Amino acid sequence: MATALESSGAKTRRLAELREFLMSRRARVSPSEAGLPDGGARRRTPGLRREEVAVLAGVGVSWYQWLEQGRDITVSPQVLDSVARVLRLSPAERRHLYVLAALNPPALEPAPEDRDMCQGLRRLIDAWMPFPAHIMDRYWNTVLYNDAAAIVLGMRPEITQNCLIAFFTDPLYRARSKGWAELAPKVVAQFRSACSECPDDDGFQAVVEEAKAASAEFAELWERRDILPGGQNRKEMEHPLVGELVVESTQLTVPARPDLVIVLHTPLPVADTAAKLEWLVSPEGRRGAMYPVAG
Repeated sequence: MATALESSGAKTRRLAELREFLMSRRARVSPSEAGLPDGGARRRTPGLRREEVAVLAGVGVSWYQWLEQGRDITVSPQVLDSVARVLRLSPAERRHLYVLAALNPPALEPAPEDRDMCQGLRRLIDAWMPFPAHIMDRYWNTVLYNDAAAIVLGMRPEITQNCLIAFFTDPLYRARSKGWAELAPKVVAQFRSACSECPDDDGFQAVVEEAKAASAEFAELWERRDILPGGQNRKEMEHPLVGELVVESTQLTVPARPDLVIVLHTPLPVADTAAKLEWLVSPEGRRGAMYPVAG
């Protein structure tokens, strides 16, 4: 059903687009793909007939006809999912169907053909060198990071591979972070915002419980129930080899992979940060990092 705030003109356009969208998707599914006899030359309808979609989806023929005609009828997520299955909709198309039917759309899942994007994303963060960059999944588990993230942020295999938990438990990162106490509430609020996008996902709750067990500071901040969208954070660090570094971390998403978050760190024009980062990833800087230095 349309929301109370939707204008009559917007509603008319939405229902018209719903009609055209369903007709176009139905036309591209052949009977054989749906497990039906194709009818040979006698069949004049491209793709499936309305009655066939209704039967395969387990809904009434009249109801599906009204839906495709763009009538203002009540729909449920379960019925839309059945229609999406019969019409072989992609995750993006299924979400679009929800929007056209005026229902809250489900979280966008990556399409099978987009799941193998890690090589391209690896090239992206490596091209960001000499500046730190890393990639997280929706639970903030570390997926990839470049050399600068290891050298500057201390990202390494032996620590907990979850950015939220590592923020509170990694002594090396905390020793280098000058504004840790000011940044911590923002980090927790941004993670809670990410949780709110997928309220039925137990994976977020598992991370929260682990973080609570590992850090009393996190547990206290979590109870504040603050919400902030993932965006930009200013990070001030004290690196043992070059001293002060000031960067701005920016969270980015790729529509084809909504389960991933790219975090790029850009040097701010403070404390000669850009030049220091370039030196840290140079051969001379890497040799310096080989020797034990506190922090």
